[in-house]
Amino acid sequence: MPSVRHLTRLYCTLRACDEGVLFFPVYALLFADAGLDTAQITSLFLIWAGVSFALEVPSGAWADAFSRRRLLAFGALLRCTGFAVWWLWPTYHGFALGFVLWAVRSAASSGTKEALLYDELVAIGAAGRYQAVASRAATVAMLSMLVTTALAAPAYAFGQRFGAGYALIALGSMLACLGSAAAALALPEQPKAERSGDGVRTYLAKLRGGLAEARGDRTVRRALVVAALVPALSAFDEYVPLLVRDLGMATAGVPLVLALMMGAMAAGSALAERWRASPVAIGSVIVSAGVLLAAGALAGDLVGLGPIAVCFGLLQLTRVLTETRLQEVMSGSSRATVLSVAGFACELGALGVYGLFGLGSLWLDVVAVSALFAIPVVAVGLLASRWLPAGAGAAENAPVGEPV
Repeated sequence: MPSVRHLTRLYCTLRACDEGVLFFPVYALLFADAGLDTAQITSLFLIWAGVSFALEVPSGAWADAFSRRRLLAFGALLRCTGFAVWWLWPTYHGFALGFVLWAVRSAASSGTKEALLYDELVAIGAAGRYQAVASRAATVAMLSMLVTTALAAPAYAFGQRFGAGYALIALGSMLACLGSAAAALALPEQPKAERSGDGVRTYLAKLRGGLAEARGDRTVRRALVVAALVPALSAFDEYVPLLVRDLGMATAGVPLVLALMMGAMAAGSALAERWRASPVAIGSVIVSAGVLLAAGALAGDLVGLGPIAVCFGLLQLTRVLTETRLQEVMSGSSRATVLSVAGFACELGALGVYGLFGLGSLWLDVVAVSALFAIPVVAVGLLASRWLPAGAGAAENAPVGEPV
C-alpha cells in the first residue's frame, strides 16, 4: 500500500508536468507568426472552449466508470500529439486540430486527477491529508509554470539562432506531456468495486449518480457553486497584461510582472497546506482580494501591482480551500463526475467574466473595468461565507506519524 509521501511525490510530479509547458506563454505568438489574424486566433480559442464544454461532464463519468490514471495518461498523450501537430503543420487547420486534442485532454483531466487523489487517500486512511497534498501540488504547479514562462523566451531565441523557430518550444512541451503520462500511470488506483454489467451501463450509472448528487444534495450543490465561482474569477488574469501596461509598465517588463503574479499564487497555494479556515474566514479572504484588486487598479501607477499580486495569491489560496470543502462533502462513487460539473460551471463563469469585461470595455478603459470587477469578487466572498460547509479538520482525519 502506498504511503502519503509516495502519493504526494507522484501527484506533484503529475501537476508539475501538466503546467510546465513551454508553449503556454508563446502559443498565441506562434499563431500570429504563422499569419493568422486576430479573428482567426479568436476562433481557435472558441473551438478549444466549445470542445471542452461538450466533453466536460461526460468525461467525468468515464473517469468514474473506468481507470482514472489511464484516462489521465491518454489525455496527456493527446496533448503531446497536438503540440507535434502545431510544430509540423503550422496552419490554421493544424492549430485547430491541436486545440481539439488539447480540449479533449482538458476535459479528461478536469476533476479526474483530484478524484483519483482523494479516493487513494481515503483508501489508505488519510482523507484528512487531501488539502495538504492538493495545496502542495498546486504550489509545485505554479512554480513549474513560473520556470517555464521564464525559459520560453531564451528557448525560442536559441531555436531562432539555428533557424528552428519554435522547435525547442515544441520539443520541451512534448516532453512535459510524456512526463505527465508517465506520472499518471505510476499513480496507484483502487479497483472499481462497483463495476457490473457492460461498459455502457456502468458509464450511464456513474453519470446519473454524479448528476443526481450535484443537483439533489443541497450541501454539495452549494459547495460546488462556490468551488466553481472562485477559479472562474481567475479568468481575469487574461486581462492582467493589458492592465499592467496601462499602469505604466513597459511591454518588455510585462512578463516579469506575470512572474510576480505566479509567485504570489504559489505562495497562496503553500499557505493553504495547513490552514483549516472557517467558511467566514474563507469568504473574508475573497472579499479582501476584491478590495485589493480595486485598490491596485485605482492606484493608477506601478504601485498598484503589489495589491493586485496579493489579490491573485489570495484567490489561489481560496481556490484550494473551496475545492477541498467540495471534496469533503461528496459521498457518492461518482466523484469525478461531480467535479466535472464544477469544472463546467467554472467555464461558464469564466465566460461571464469575459462578457463583463467585453461589455465594460465599450465605455471604460481596462483600469476602470478592472476596478469594477472587484464587485463580483466581493459578492462571491459573501456567498462563500454563507454557503460553504465547515471543514472536517485535518487533526481528526490525519493518521499520526505519516508526514506529507
